[in-house]
Amino acid sequence: MKNSEISDITIIGAGPVGLFTAFYAGMREASVKIIDSMQEVGGQLAALYPDKYIYDVAGFPGVKARDLVAELHKQALTFSPTICLDEQVQNIIQLDDGTFEIHTSKNIHFTKSIIISAGAGAFEPRRLKLDEAVEFENRTLHYFVKDLNHFDGKQVLICGGGDSAVDWALALEDIASEVTLIHRRDAFRAHEHSLTLLKSSSVTIRTPFELKELIGTNGVIEQAVIQKVKSVDTEIYSIDEVIVNYGFITNIGPIKSWGLNTTKNAIIVNGKMETNIPGIYAAGDICAYEGKPKLIATGFGEATIAVNHAKSFLDPKAKLSVHSTHLFAEPK
Repeated sequence: MKNSEISDITIIGAGPVGLFTAFYAGMREASVKIIDSMQEVGGQLAALYPDKYIYDVAGFPGVKARDLVAELHKQALTFSPTICLDEQVQNIIQLDDGTFEIHTSKNIHFTKSIIISAGAGAFEPRRLKLDEAVEFENRTLHYFVKDLNHFDGKQVLICGGGDSAVDWALALEDIASEVTLIHRRDAFRAHEHSLTLLKSSSVTIRTPFELKELIGTNGVIEQAVIQKVKSVDTEIYSIDEVIVNYGFITNIGPIKSWGLNTTKNAIIVNGKMETNIPGIYAAGDICAYEGKPKLIATGFGEATIAVNHAKSFLDPKAKLSVHSTHLFAEPK
């Protein structure tokens, strides 16, 4: 189905960065459309980590992912953008007049410029390489945590050495009856402050260990066997639930066929968040440049840069940036 309306800016991706991009584009008085393949806004935060605390957003010492998404969604609606969910963008074609034709799984949309904020693209967790793991998945073996209360009073084993593993261990410390965190290396890759909290917590830390075997019946884990790396030494723990945080395998899928310069699973941009195709910009984890820290806070900043330069692309006479205090000031 063709939608003949032409938007000033179409945002591909309705995660945190996409939602803030929509708000800021509205501040610049651009007509905005958001397209996302998921059935709800919020991206990975909403789908995988609603109960996870986010610590890299200015003004919040810690904010739950679901609450951050709710506020970003509310903020994005300030300027009434068109939001199209459950639509996967399959192809982008630039017409002779410079307009972009966006083909999705359901519709064809038209826009004068595009900002891609698709996060890391499609993703799936790195799963345990144990034959018995499949038996326990979605019951007592978890790759995502959607409800902390599920682990109330349980003995929980967490596997991993990054921010997610450490964050979940700390979050579950006062909920689970016992939390054990194992990592195959001695050093964790999490933020320094999180590691300071971990060391002073009641979480049992075992390094360098990796999960060797899960024992249980009918999808219910009863014991976990962990083995010391480069050793035959093993330990057995009575366990109710196992959380695995080995990261994700990401794939930007159809984006690779849109003619954009990419590196690994990211789109290469310059300091203006411009891609190699004039009129197409990127912000958030989907874009790459030297020295980029992958933080939500970084994505918010990139969003404002992308919008400002998209606005300049649409109207060369427009100011490169504006101050929000001017837009929302009470009339005298």
